[in-house]
Amino acid sequence: MSHSAVIPAAGESSKFEFLERGEHHVANGTLLGFWLYLMSDCLVFAALFATYGVLSQNFAGGPTGADLFDLPLVAINTSFLLFSSITYGFAMLQMQQKKLKGTMIWLAITGVLGAAFLGLELYEFYHLIHQGAGPQRSAFLSSFFTLVGTHGLHVSFGIIWLVTLLVQLKKHGLTTANRRRLFCLSMFWHFLDVVWIGVFTIVYLMGSMS
Repeated sequence: MSHSAVIPAAGESSKFEFLERGEHHVANGTLLGFWLYLMSDCLVFAALFATYGVLSQNFAGGPTGADLFDLPLVAINTSFLLFSSITYGFAMLQMQQKKLKGTMIWLAITGVLGAAFLGLELYEFYHLIHQGAGPQRSAFLSSFFTLVGTHGLHVSFGIIWLVTLLVQLKKHGLTTANRRRLFCLSMFWHFLDVVWIGVFTIVYLMGSMS
């Protein structure tokens, strides 16, 4: 949208003043754009799941998922991510009640749970590579590391975004822009939960029965 400005007359100081002083953001424009982004991310994960489905039985004489996966550890890790989704929901409830402190506390708890999830995932990767089951060992392990690692990378970006939002909330409070950002991060975080349920079911549970 173009905005008119007052043009100074001859001899006056060249100071421009915009006549449009209200909110310039298109209503729901960010949320719509973020939905489109999530749909494109769905296509990325769909391609990774399809690739894993094709290569999941190509062990090249190496270990299978039943040989490698530690289901109790993965179950604990899954609980971290699922509980983080619940705590983010509590943060959104506090935001709707315009309680800044409560919102920030629940966001911080969400970040801690997300970091715990990421830490266990990195430990799992280190343990597999230490056993000689790195991504170069077989097509199965290449697709496994790619799919699970891509999800972990998304969680990493989510944590960075969350920390940035905490700084913005502390500095500016529950402004309209920050509330909009919280809604977008909420959609992203819950999206990662849904993707992980697919990973846990298709990769770990079905892989342990192979």
